[in-house]
Amino acid sequence: MKATYHKYMLEFKRPSGTSRGIMIEKETWFIILEENGKIGIGECGILRGLSADDRHDYEEKLKWACENIDLGEKVLWESLLEFPSIQFGIEMAFLSLKSETPYLLFPSNFTNNSESIEINGLVWMGEPAFMKQQIEEKLADGFNCIKLKIGAIDFQKELELLEFIRNHFSAEEIEIRVDANGAFTLDEALNKLNQLHKFQLHSIEQPIKKGNIMAMRDLCKITPFPIALDEELIGIFSFEEKEKLLREIKPQYIILKPSFIGGFRGTQEWITLAEKYNIGWWITSALESNIGLNAIAQWTFTLNSNMPQGLGTGALYTNNFDSPLEVSKGKLWYNTSLKWDFFKVQSDIGSK
Repeated sequence: MKATYHKYMLEFKRPSGTSRGIMIEKETWFIILEENGKIGIGECGILRGLSADDRHDYEEKLKWACENIDLGEKVLWESLLEFPSIQFGIEMAFLSLKSETPYLLFPSNFTNNSESIEINGLVWMGEPAFMKQQIEEKLADGFNCIKLKIGAIDFQKELELLEFIRNHFSAEEIEIRVDANGAFTLDEALNKLNQLHKFQLHSIEQPIKKGNIMAMRDLCKITPFPIALDEELIGIFSFEEKEKLLREIKPQYIILKPSFIGGFRGTQEWITLAEKYNIGWWITSALESNIGLNAIAQWTFTLNSNMPQGLGTGALYTNNFDSPLEVSKGKLWYNTSLKWDFFKVQSDIGSK
């Protein structure tokens, strides 16, 4: 078996804002396996400044994984515990190699285009007028669940945007999730949650910065509406550490990004523990290309969750890869009339 790795820079159509700043491009890495005339492809979806494996030796570890590919997927996964995005890339590449085609990892009613995955419509941070425009577009596109990133502009303006939605749609008509990306200080968090509560929000992701375990625990006890842990899960590697975190904080939900938490295996560990402690969960992509998004979406469908998932970011980039993934009326479909062009994908990846 031959394994190679390749860097690829995804370019945003429009600079995209979070509470951590503005992104104009996003680095990703691909692992390509070749064996007996078959090809497998996996994406290592690192996000600089956030991923646990944003380290100086990242490429060195990718090189090591490719040079030792004959160890097999399970041994490599266990050896790459502190490199969750590479774990996922390896896992995905082996699944791809074993599959009928490089992209059909989990055949199902999703991949035959007879069923879809309900997703949330993501509204990026920006000037109020831009955010309002996005909200109107998502509502017009038929989304029943809207997710707003908050914490970067004036809080009062964000409250006005939420009020705009609620003036037009009730909580029964449109579910609203907000994601603070840890933007609230410890002193102001509860006050802000109380102000947000009147808009009948479904949940808020990561209201305070990760690492404030006791503060987050206390907040989850008295919050007026559900809190979902997101960044808090990053860098928690062992099953024992995962259980300790959930037992201590007792959040209402956890958000699971396979690229950040060790791929399907790592995500399944979190799901097992969440269900043990009666904690809700949903799956979210993490700005991967359509290669990674495809793998995450196919696997997510097999979990039979009835909650809107955080998938469908493929349209953000100017140089993404054509794929059958298609968003329609708030749902993600695998449109079998649209095809992958694997050789073009391989050429594009290899040329970067």
